[in-house]
Amino acid sequence: MNKTIPLLSGLLFVAQLCFGVSQAQGQKQYDVGATDTEIIIGNVMAYSGPASAYGSIGKSINAYFEKINAEGGINGRKIKFISYDDGYQPPKSLEQTRKLVEQDKVLFVFASLGTAQNSAVHKYLNSKAVPQLFVATGATKFGDQKNFPWTMGWQPNYQAEASIYATHLLETNPNAKVAVLYQNDDYGKDYLKGFEDTLGDKAKSMIIAKTSYEVADPTIDSQLINLKASGADTFLNITTPKFAAQAIKKVAELGWKPVHYLNAVSASAGAVFIPAGAENGIGILTAQYEKDPTDPQWADTKEFKDWRDFMQKYYPQGDVKDIFTVFGYNQAQTLVEVLKKCGNDLTRKNVMKQAADLKDLRLPMLLPGVNIETASDDFFPIERQQLSRWNGKSLILFGKIYGK
Repeated sequence: MNKTIPLLSGLLFVAQLCFGVSQAQGQKQYDVGATDTEIIIGNVMAYSGPASAYGSIGKSINAYFEKINAEGGINGRKIKFISYDDGYQPPKSLEQTRKLVEQDKVLFVFASLGTAQNSAVHKYLNSKAVPQLFVATGATKFGDQKNFPWTMGWQPNYQAEASIYATHLLETNPNAKVAVLYQNDDYGKDYLKGFEDTLGDKAKSMIIAKTSYEVADPTIDSQLINLKASGADTFLNITTPKFAAQAIKKVAELGWKPVHYLNAVSASAGAVFIPAGAENGIGILTAQYEKDPTDPQWADTKEFKDWRDFMQKYYPQGDVKDIFTVFGYNQAQTLVEVLKKCGNDLTRKNVMKQAADLKDLRLPMLLPGVNIETASDDFFPIERQQLSRWNGKSLILFGKIYGK
């Protein structure tokens, strides 16, 4: 009996099976917003209004995608980045986000700015199963993968950051008298909660004054006059850039000299310290996870020179002293890594899957010791920070790395 023909037939069947599996694995899969040649990404940013200083984030992201496109795109596909202005107004955020999803047909929404603004679209995007990826806010609520599986943060969460300030205060001055100024929304309250929770039982005795402001307020002068009058020797400043600059300037005018903690979302030389009068902010403490462009220790490093070259070529009008340009650069690099991992499976489900599978990602303009880690049960990519102090020219790092 001739067994050669059955043997060849069997081998042919196995080969065909393997080829079929290989074809299936390499098969292109797309959701709306992705094609063989293009990936459409949406964003909503405050290019106008009281938080317009953050507009440089969107502009630097756009510039980085221009760089990627000039180099051939991602897996052969060019990025089409559509970014709308919401003026930092939540109703406008919802309107613009709906436009991105329903008219522009984006694959996902990326790096949209603001706590209240992202809150306004949180349920909408999750109900549509549209990724709300790497939001530009550290509000703790945006890491709730169980209830909002289509939403992921990026920067360290506000409660964790505020906990660093409280920990440092307890270590250096456990009998401090603290005055707190915060924005009257989820952003401000999130920071305040993290600070109070870490102080624990001492919060009631240490915090002797706290007051809020509204985004629409023209100034915060009256709040600062009242906080100084409380007799506080420590000031926790939870404000966005416009009000942070006002606060620094007014504190100096009042002759008040508290130990001053400023939230990281306003710790920018170009957008805050210099407009407030660089000398007025000397001694201010903040937390960092990115390399500040004013810190001289990075000036001669390849990573910093690459960033400067990028700015000169793709965003020459940008302020090289503004940390928000670094923020956008880092966010864009993180997304590029996710899209590379997606390969030819550019479905919304796979975008979220790959975003939740980043292992020890080290970006050139993150601080040494700071990495990006995500998992299906961990939607907080960056969880390490280090304290720094403004010396009138730059932010100088000191102490240990906080976080896990």
